[in-house]
Amino acid sequence: MKRIIIPFLCFFVLLAGNIATAQESPVKWTFKTVKINDSVAELQYHATIDNGWHFYSQTKDAKCIEIPATFTFTPDAKYKRIGKVQEPKAQEEYDDLFDCTSRFFTKAVTFRQRVQVLDDQPFTIKGLVEGQACIDGRCTPVEQKFSFNIAGYHPSKGEVAPAQPDAGISEDTVTKAEITPAETPADEPAQSEEKESLWGYFWGAVVGGLIGLLMPCVFPMIPMTVSFFSKEGHKGKRDALLYGFFIILIFILFGLVLSAIFGADMGNILSTHWIPNILFAVIFLIFAFSLLGYFEITLPSSWVNGSAKRQRQGGIAGIFFMALTLVLVSFSCTLPIAGAVALNAAGGTFLKPIIGMLGFSLGIAVPFTFFALFPGLLKKLPKSGGWMNTLKVILAFVELAFALKFINVPDQTYHWGILDREVYLAFWIVLFSLLGLYLLGKIRFPLDDDYPVQKSWFRFTLSIFVFTFVVYMIPGMFGAPLKAISGWLPPMTTQDFDISTIVRNESGNSTYQMDEEPMYADKLHIPFGIKGYFDYDQALRVAKKEGKPVFLDFTGHGCTNCRNVENAVWIDPEVRRIFAEEVIVATLYADDKVIQIPESEGLVDADGDPITTLGGKNRYIEQTKYHENSQPCYFVVDPEGNILSGPTYYERDKDKYIQFLRKGIDAYSSKVGKN
Repeated sequence: MKRIIIPFLCFFVLLAGNIATAQESPVKWTFKTVKINDSVAELQYHATIDNGWHFYSQTKDAKCIEIPATFTFTPDAKYKRIGKVQEPKAQEEYDDLFDCTSRFFTKAVTFRQRVQVLDDQPFTIKGLVEGQACIDGRCTPVEQKFSFNIAGYHPSKGEVAPAQPDAGISEDTVTKAEITPAETPADEPAQSEEKESLWGYFWGAVVGGLIGLLMPCVFPMIPMTVSFFSKEGHKGKRDALLYGFFIILIFILFGLVLSAIFGADMGNILSTHWIPNILFAVIFLIFAFSLLGYFEITLPSSWVNGSAKRQRQGGIAGIFFMALTLVLVSFSCTLPIAGAVALNAAGGTFLKPIIGMLGFSLGIAVPFTFFALFPGLLKKLPKSGGWMNTLKVILAFVELAFALKFINVPDQTYHWGILDREVYLAFWIVLFSLLGLYLLGKIRFPLDDDYPVQKSWFRFTLSIFVFTFVVYMIPGMFGAPLKAISGWLPPMTTQDFDISTIVRNESGNSTYQMDEEPMYADKLHIPFGIKGYFDYDQALRVAKKEGKPVFLDFTGHGCTNCRNVENAVWIDPEVRRIFAEEVIVATLYADDKVIQIPESEGLVDADGDPITTLGGKNRYIEQTKYHENSQPCYFVVDPEGNILSGPTYYERDKDKYIQFLRKGIDAYSSKVGKN
């Protein structure tokens, strides 16, 4: 992210800091119970965050891939939660790689949860806090069990629990450590980037409004509306301004409703649950088929007729209902575009849906008002015609392509395996090929006019660009990285067929004949055709048989910088040759919560509770054996697990990475030679 400055400098800073933080989590927790009244307790989770680290908020943009904070409570009939876990306002930082805003805390933060006590006997509330903390170039999962003792409460049946505040922690309840200037710095670059993000979103919404203006149910209304106001002279110009204002006001009111629906918590839901993502995908599909002309999305006719009837009463109220009539009549054409703007606001700030609707309404209202003030310019407008339906069809194909994005999010999170990278690309190639054929007149939809397509130079030129994009995507089916659109695609690890491993001998450790079938290989993959293992014990066992050192790669599904190192260094032929010939590769996912390990391993954590997931096992090994807690983190070790070189972290310099590998390999050769 933006916190990555100079990898070389970061390496030494982090190496020095590691000495002080070994075997410790960068986030340390204390828990406190505060009595509100005889039946309500407030659970306070105070996190102290190591210097330089940041801990992510509960709220997360859908496009970002960091892990948000979550609080899981052990069910108990002796209490019930009042609302959700509250947090103070987080710092924000725009990530231009994923076009999203990350939210996090530094130094210290207190979360709080109020509960209704239902039993007058002492009991304990237990659960688990999970999240992610990061420092320049590396991240670590955060996992902490919590326990609150509840005693001395005397709930009565008639007592009502006070409402939990929604705005986070007020100043009078925050500890002094949280309100000191040093611990809540004014992050001016982050604020500036957030403003840039909102400005970009605003202007994108304006463009959406201008596109909506060109729809068949809106564009023909410009001359009719303008002629109405131009007949009234000076008064007509005033009314035209009011008309534009009311259009904007109506859409902003719609934005306020969206803010209530898509509040800050929606981002976390979008990032962690499949239901809203599939719902949005279905909505986009419905919008797309509506734009193609297979059916029409309409509001009840009584709404439109009622508004049209009221606009005849004249005066300011009449102008308002005239604007409302325009919004209602244009509903079938503009809803897919306005809906895309609205869905893109999910997970943002409270203002984001309002800003989106403001921009969208300006794109529609300003041209109406402008032509009402200067009616002579109407003669320069293009005539209504088939070009407007062409625009609708183009937008329909774009929405079909974007619908796949919402399916891809839960597909990766839940290991469904529906949209591998090839399948996703195949859909896009087919969709944009059909769009190109449509622009050439080879395909027609229900609302298309029959006219000689060869006379439309614009459609022909646009088809060239569309087919160029299709040709660009085709190599991606065989493993090409497609960097220009990689942020929209599933990760390379879902690529089943990479031709580079076949046509280039140096393209990976394809020459390595694996001594054992890797465990968990049905769900986990290593990029670029590199062969290796996903279980620590298996990798050491194979290394002992083959007499090689082990390259340990502590990584994560949501580790952006792990992918950056892989794309910058692992793709190098010499690095792949080393992986193929001189080491055993062990890729250990520290954040995997799906894959279960055999009960026979009998691993338990520091509290004596069993470790049941592969991610839990890998975190346990990294923290207890190697005194590290972040990803990416790399070691070269001998078959007994003893460190030969490392750790190294976010190192994108190929020569330094090879030097790190060579140091470990040479140390192993010397060790074996002495024996």
